[in-house]
Amino acid sequence: MGTGCYQTVNKGEKLMVIFETTMGNISCRLFEKEAPITVKNFIGLAEGNIEWADPKTGEKVKKRFYDGLIFHRVIPNFMIQGGCPIGNGTGGPGYQFQDEIVPAITFDRPGKLAMANAGPGTNGSQFFITHIPTPWLNGHHTIFGEVVEGQDVVVAIGNVQKEMGDKPLTPVILKKVIIRKEK
Repeated sequence: MGTGCYQTVNKGEKLMVIFETTMGNISCRLFEKEAPITVKNFIGLAEGNIEWADPKTGEKVKKRFYDGLIFHRVIPNFMIQGGCPIGNGTGGPGYQFQDEIVPAITFDRPGKLAMANAGPGTNGSQFFITHIPTPWLNGHHTIFGEVVEGQDVVVAIGNVQKEMGDKPLTPVILKKVIIRKEK
């Protein structure tokens, strides 16, 4: 994983991500203390501060990763998934990193922001947000945030019409991913 800028959080501040989508905004609080490697990676990709491999050219680039990508997999009463630069669930940033499983942080309620993976230690850029409690995922995915506003948007995205492979018929686009601190 590349090294990049990382926003430090002062006491009393929360690190937030705002997903601006074509269906509305989703705001999540990030768990920078509990999942520091994951949050650092996510912020670095979102802000364009770390290198990643362009899947079309193979070249290393340093630009905003998530802006313009789609939610490529949406399943009602489960989750929405994005962060694939190819748009089909097979792509990533060209590197992988280890899980940060914290037993005290579980999929006990809707709105958990977590890394999608293909098994232990295969995190990259893909993430998902849950619609419902999903306890069967505990211990298998790094949870690095939770929705504080816009869970209705998560549910609406999950309920769009889909084609085979749970891909929305009409693309749901991540217009912009914004990182900010809040009191």
